[in-house]
Amino acid sequence: MGKKVTVVGAGFYGSTTAQRLAEYDIFETVVLTDIVEGKPEGLALDMNQSRAIEGFETKVVGQTTGKNGEGYEAIAGSDVVVITAGLPRKPGMSRMDLLEVNAGIVRGVAENVAKHAPNAVIIVVSNPLDEMTALAQIATNFPKNRVLGQAGMLDTARFTNNVAEALNVPVASVKTLTLGSHGDTMVPVPSRCTVDGKPLTDLLPADKIEELVVRTRNGGAEVVALLKTGSAYYAPSAAAARMARAVAEDSGAVMPVCAWVDGEYGISGVYLGVEAEIGAEGVKKVVETALTDAELADLKTAAEAVRGKQADVANL
Repeated sequence: MGKKVTVVGAGFYGSTTAQRLAEYDIFETVVLTDIVEGKPEGLALDMNQSRAIEGFETKVVGQTTGKNGEGYEAIAGSDVVVITAGLPRKPGMSRMDLLEVNAGIVRGVAENVAKHAPNAVIIVVSNPLDEMTALAQIATNFPKNRVLGQAGMLDTARFTNNVAEALNVPVASVKTLTLGSHGDTMVPVPSRCTVDGKPLTDLLPADKIEELVVRTRNGGAEVVALLKTGSAYYAPSAAAARMARAVAEDSGAVMPVCAWVDGEYGISGVYLGVEAEIGAEGVKKVVETALTDAELADLKTAAEAVRGKQADVANL
């Protein structure tokens, strides 16, 4: 115990992430912040009242923050900060439509994190994900290994679920992987997909696998279209919480995340969805996996698409 984690943004995504982190019962404190007065305090009180029922001791602290950084002293000493702040998508919106408005929000948050929790590992989940991760690193000036983004965990989980449903098998029997960007240049990796150890390509025809790939790529939009008033948060919060746990426990778990790539796969100088070993310092190392020529080409295409947009955010 003794560890402290902060979740910035008390919307559905942030509050569910805070709840998951508290229920792990590995942190002394979970701090939940928001700009809506009283909201994080109310949610924290509610979560604390669940402790006796769920049997965890982690204390949840709610803190309203102001636009000039008021309240951020509550995050002091955080080992991990999860940034969920920003507007969610509405039906018909792409992740990129959120770029300018969320850039201002994420930059402000990142600057306050750098000021009050200078040793934290930052996990970014605000969209557009790859660009916001790059922006958070620029705004904090933290070492690049200490700023990472959550996307690959979620996209891989969606791919796994899609395969399990298509084949009517337990999700635990399915292993999948997605790399690349969180968006149009997402790179699901069918060559790394297995069901009970058997290659997915032995179990489904190529056109059916492609359908599952497309559904995975559009997974967020599918949820948004059904909800109509917000975006996914149960699966995304599970992914962010697992990443924060890997940092807190210094576990060395290998997870698909948005990480700084510097030479791996022949790609350099960009935040991109890759597999990485996660520990107390954030990304311990990027783990290269065997890809087919086509998958590697797609990953390089994704890197170039993201690179241009990440260059733009430096000025937002």
